[in-house]
Amino acid sequence: MHGPPTWWPEGATWTPRDGRRPAFRRRYMLWMLIPISLLLLVVIGTTAFFTSSIDHGPGAQGSKGWDGPPFAGIVFSVIIFWLLIRFVRRAAAPLADLMEAADQVAAGDYTTRIEPRGPRDFRQMAGAFNEMTRRLEANEEQRRRLLADVTHELRTPLAIIRGNVEGMLDGLYPRDDLHLAPIVDETTQMARLLDDLHTLATAEAGALRLHREPTDVRELVTDIVAAFTPRALEQRVSLDLQCAQVPEIDLDPVRLRQVIENVLANALRYTPSGGRVSIEVSHGSGLLTVVIADTGPGVPAEALDHLFDRFTKSADSGGSGLGLAIARSLTEAHGGKISAENRAGGGLSVRLTILIDVP
Repeated sequence: MHGPPTWWPEGATWTPRDGRRPAFRRRYMLWMLIPISLLLLVVIGTTAFFTSSIDHGPGAQGSKGWDGPPFAGIVFSVIIFWLLIRFVRRAAAPLADLMEAADQVAAGDYTTRIEPRGPRDFRQMAGAFNEMTRRLEANEEQRRRLLADVTHELRTPLAIIRGNVEGMLDGLYPRDDLHLAPIVDETTQMARLLDDLHTLATAEAGALRLHREPTDVRELVTDIVAAFTPRALEQRVSLDLQCAQVPEIDLDPVRLRQVIENVLANALRYTPSGGRVSIEVSHGSGLLTVVIADTGPGVPAEALDHLFDRFTKSADSGGSGLGLAIARSLTEAHGGKISAENRAGGGLSVRLTILIDVP
């Protein structure tokens, strides 16, 4: 008998279901055999009636009495019975597998899979069921990982807040601005994390409402670069903006600003002193294109596919790992796409494209 699976809660009583499966299948087969047995009796009786009504020759003198079914009728009945049994086995086994697997999924075991077998419709149903459980398993794993990441991100600011407050209450620290300021900073970081999680969850659920309006993208991007210039000067990183004359586009300027700011902040975070970050805005073929490239170390090839996943960040990053995930969700909410690739000369290039809807 197998032990509890990995998803089973720690300390909970393990009640395996394996011992009930054979009984369940036998019970299901029995219920299938009852109507088929009745059908078989009707076939045998009908065969016996017609074969016994046949004139058996001159000596029979037209007798139609019951002489029992002949050998041909018995053979025919056996063949019908064998075909029915085979049909029951082919039909009952896949259905029994599906019902047992559905019972396990209802109990929380999303690793359940069933073997496609039987007629084509049953195989297609099994394939759809396995795809459903794969998605449920992936969603469950993502949920567990999200909870673990959120817990990790909140633990540090809470520890700082608690340490400072307890120190002031115990008289170890004076209640001055020097010790109160870190508390305000950490609460601000926690509020930003919660806002990011709310935005991300709303966007991924498809419930994010965009407030579209005619937007001057050139002016919007120019304002963003101006807001990031002091930070770039502090890091001694140059910001280069190349923005074509773009007509007013019907989009959500607040959300587009959030996308560009998140990508630009990520580029500045990984660009070393003396490096450069370029922002290029263009339009054509019904698309608005924004490319943000940096001269940082780039991203390992195996991590590129997960760059826009939640809480994906390097070990020395000071961010929450939600910025690029939010950028992807907000871009897709506009009906656009965002992608990243390593540049040949070093660094990372992030490209976002949005369908132009000129008002």
